[in-house]
Amino acid sequence: MKILVIEDERLLAEGLRTLLELRGFEVELVFDGESGAEYAETGIYDLLILDVMMPGLDGYSLARRVRARRVATPILMLTARGGVHDRIEGLNAGADYYLTKPFDNRELLACINALLRRQGAQIDQLCYGNTSLDLTGYTLSAAGTVRLSSREFDVMRLLMQMQGRSIKKETILTRVWGYDTNAGENNVEVYVGFLRKKLRAIGSDLSIEAIRLLGYHLEVHQA
Repeated sequence: MKILVIEDERLLAEGLRTLLELRGFEVELVFDGESGAEYAETGIYDLLILDVMMPGLDGYSLARRVRARRVATPILMLTARGGVHDRIEGLNAGADYYLTKPFDNRELLACINALLRRQGAQIDQLCYGNTSLDLTGYTLSAAGTVRLSSREFDVMRLLMQMQGRSIKKETILTRVWGYDTNAGENNVEVYVGFLRKKLRAIGSDLSIEAIRLLGYHLEVHQA
């Protein structure tokens, strides 16, 4: 399970990452609302945890923007503003749960587990062309089926979410490998190469194309 934490208090964000990684979650941190919205809009996360009071784009605006893009990822808001009006505004903005600071870690984990269980009714497959990506089984299918590694899955999920629009190589790098990675853009090229081979192997009508300065995108080829 992949969780995005959007929190400008770095110590709190790091503490949340440590807590969640100990429970087996994969966690990425973003420290401002604008970047957080861009990450969230990819739809590759199973849960968004976000602060309300952030400079620039606040949590309410972020949630509205994500929901306007039709991203259905569950949102858990964390904030020191615990008034009834604040909670109502958060829920109306698109949050699924509103937890006030300070909070007990046990309550936080219970909220997270409840929201993730609720995802069972949500879409579990992405489709483009004749190809589908199973979001629970890490498999890519067309005429045949192949299992993807974790990195291959994350790159393919990003490309499928874009539905033919371009995504820059550096954007794929930060969103799949993380902010503090030592990996380089050649890692993206390697995994795109792996995916191209697997698309051909399963008889997909998709190809991963590259355009200089714009990045990668999927193209559907008619038979």
